[in-house]
Amino acid sequence: MRSALTLGLLFLLYGVAFGQKINRSYRLHIQKAESPIMIDGVVDEQAWLDADVAKDFYMILPMDTSYSQVETEVRMTYDDENLYLLVINHHAVPGPYYVESLRRDFVFGKNDNFLLFMDTFDDQTNGFSFGANAAGAQWDGIMFEGGKVDLSWDNKWVSKVQNYDDKWVFEAAIPFKSIRYKKGIKEWGINFSRLDLKTTEKSSWAPVPRQFPSASLAYTGVLVWDEAPPEAGANVSVIPYVMGGRVRDFEGGTETNYQNRVGVDAKVALSSSLNLDLTVNPDFSQVEVDRQITNLDRFELFFPERRQFFLENGDLFANFGYETIRPFFSRRIGLDAPIQFGARLSGKINRDWRIGAMNMQTGRVEETGLPAQNFSVVALQRRVGQRSNIGAIFVNKTSLDYDPSQEPGAPQYSQFNRNVGLEYNLASSNNLWTGKALFLKSFSPDKSGHNGIHAANLRYSSGNLTWEWKHEYVSPNYTAEVGYVPRTGYYRINPSVAYLFFPKSKKILRHGPQITTSLFYNMDLEQTDNISMLAYTVRFRSQSDLTVWTGHDRILLQQPFDPTNFSGDTLATHTDHNWRTFGAEYISKPQSLFTYSLSSQFGGYYADGDRFNFVGEMGYRFQPYVGITMNANYNEIHLPKPWGKTTFWLVGPRLDVTFTNTIFLTAFVQYNEQIDNINLNTRFQWRFKPASDLFLVFTDNYLPAPFYVKNRTLALKFTYWWTM
Repeated sequence: MRSALTLGLLFLLYGVAFGQKINRSYRLHIQKAESPIMIDGVVDEQAWLDADVAKDFYMILPMDTSYSQVETEVRMTYDDENLYLLVINHHAVPGPYYVESLRRDFVFGKNDNFLLFMDTFDDQTNGFSFGANAAGAQWDGIMFEGGKVDLSWDNKWVSKVQNYDDKWVFEAAIPFKSIRYKKGIKEWGINFSRLDLKTTEKSSWAPVPRQFPSASLAYTGVLVWDEAPPEAGANVSVIPYVMGGRVRDFEGGTETNYQNRVGVDAKVALSSSLNLDLTVNPDFSQVEVDRQITNLDRFELFFPERRQFFLENGDLFANFGYETIRPFFSRRIGLDAPIQFGARLSGKINRDWRIGAMNMQTGRVEETGLPAQNFSVVALQRRVGQRSNIGAIFVNKTSLDYDPSQEPGAPQYSQFNRNVGLEYNLASSNNLWTGKALFLKSFSPDKSGHNGIHAANLRYSSGNLTWEWKHEYVSPNYTAEVGYVPRTGYYRINPSVAYLFFPKSKKILRHGPQITTSLFYNMDLEQTDNISMLAYTVRFRSQSDLTVWTGHDRILLQQPFDPTNFSGDTLATHTDHNWRTFGAEYISKPQSLFTYSLSSQFGGYYADGDRFNFVGEMGYRFQPYVGITMNANYNEIHLPKPWGKTTFWLVGPRLDVTFTNTIFLTAFVQYNEQIDNINLNTRFQWRFKPASDLFLVFTDNYLPAPFYVKNRTLALKFTYWWTM
């Protein structure tokens, strides 16, 4: 506790010490358009000739000490309805562009692209990102934590890309109703990012140090409005859906279940920066299934949220805590019970305050005796200094009309579980210092005492040196039924340090070592885990990467564990296991039509055993329309009896076809030997209007041998985004 308080005081000192916006001298003036704008990728309107121009971009990579050799020109204007963007991306060297496909929200490092980052609240923390690759695929996301982009967020906007021999032109119209911004504000934080894979240059208009992403809102320039942006006016969107489908459980021997569902979502802008989301009878059948992995871990695995309803301003709820200390995890809601209705309020109250409030109701499941449940979450965030903030959260799960004592022999569920938490997030104005201090406490009817958490970290990132100190304490009775806390009853110390060299070389961009260790202790301060690693990474100018590493693991088991997660035989509690591991990984350059990545590790394992692992991914694209990839993961484990030799294959071919930037077909197969299952998922999507879609989804699960269908699902879903 004393160390957590000490770090907390350090955070406050650092938060006060840094306070100026760095790139405030980079200013782009925007004025209202005097002529209509047609989104066609052609620079022929008078409004563009009259607009201010942002140019003379600075190089971020490979070096951040000069102007970019790749020329980029950006113009912006607006009218009563839309914010307009025009970008001329000049070629520095001849040759074709490089893109993955026409799929929305492409992988940044694998595409020639241009991105816009907007800090519409001028708080250097939250904002929006829009962009496109050189083939015209769109990119949009909501920004949080000063430089992260959640690409699961989609909204209504239109764009067009035109390719010429010496350049490609990107033109876009972003409705004011599609974004949130502070009313009356006349200066937004803004920056532009360009990645050109032919020259391997990443650049930005307002300079960004190479150790930070170009999305870093700490380094935005200023978009200066001639007058305050127009109010979006009445802003209500209604998004109904109709779904029809059939489900057949062959393994259970049940008859075909025909599903016909209707439901509706609604978005109500209570202000230009505060939004209310409503849903009745939601359906998420179009969401792509999770990518499977071979699970050799002792604890529950984490899979990200993909459902659209939970995503806008999702950082207010989901990012409270750390990766393995999350008091709220939205995937706990609705995956084992139908969601009947829900409401979600999120956004900015003013420049300094953000709020998130959610209430979701699920129905009773007769087959398992799961009662109807209500989930409520309230999160508040108050800005402190330039970029830091203090946050608070309350999470409540309640079972309705349920008394476990009256249902003997039935599965038992808790009557309620509650969590309260407080955290301080540090982010210095230059982003060199970041960190967090966190306190949590849970309340359950069957657990009292020893139900708290405190944790903190402090991180420093310069051009060459990065170091971090992190510690955690999770008490044995802490419970987060609507969260993700896979491990309880431990202390953890997790320091790390890395150093990068930037040689004057035509082939190597940077290289350097990294050391990290993770030490776990039980409540008696006896060490249970020591997971340490020394790695050396080389980044080539071609954008390929090579990493070699060695690790030491010491595990003192605190409960029985099956080292194969398959056989059912377990190692005994309090048995001590030590081993060393060696590994390497290589990721090929993204410019090639044929790309690949290879990684392997070999060394010891539990019970003086051995483990060999190989992971490979190969891909070929017929750009920009077709991409074919093959993933393979092989594990071979040698253990004493009763396990002996165990092997697991996980194989996943995938086909992506992007007929246009609005019509997509994805088909992939996952063969997982560990769970003895073959999964086939095919999804067709037609975005016939912005944010309005037709989906056709087919999913099969098979038993590999003898080969037969376990279950099969077919769903057809129609959604329409209607803005009032």
